[in-house]
Amino acid sequence: MRTTMPTAATTVAIAALAAAILTPAHAGAATLPTHAGAAAPPTRAGATAPPRLTGCGPGELCLWEKAGFKGVRQTFELSDIDIESCVALPEGGSAEALANRTGRPVTVYQSAECAETGEFNTYPGSGTWAPESPYRVRAFKVWES
Repeated sequence: MRTTMPTAATTVAIAALAAAILTPAHAGAATLPTHAGAAAPPTRAGATAPPRLTGCGPGELCLWEKAGFKGVRQTFELSDIDIESCVALPEGGSAEALANRTGRPVTVYQSAECAETGEFNTYPGSGTWAPESPYRVRAFKVWES
């Protein structure tokens, strides 16, 4: 099944999430958007600050091993990626969160061969932050704009 992310509603949710994550903890309370079935994040009273994302710069695709931008991060620079070619993650590697800062659309695949028989989603390159993929990402393609 092919789905394209984000819709207008998820674009707003992603922007709110990115703003909350990238805002210093002392800047005031932030409420992150939640998805159906997801636990609401703790509020300022007795809560820990949201994580700060660093190290994923312009022109990069960053993939995190675990949801919520946690675990080992792999970074792929646009200058080192063959456009419209399948890039498999290292053997046994996968990701559950991603940030697309390439400036180009990126499709992530459940299949390590970029097969469309498994799940796949396309994320715009305008600074998309996806804290939780609906499946384990094993490969990706970067497209011409």
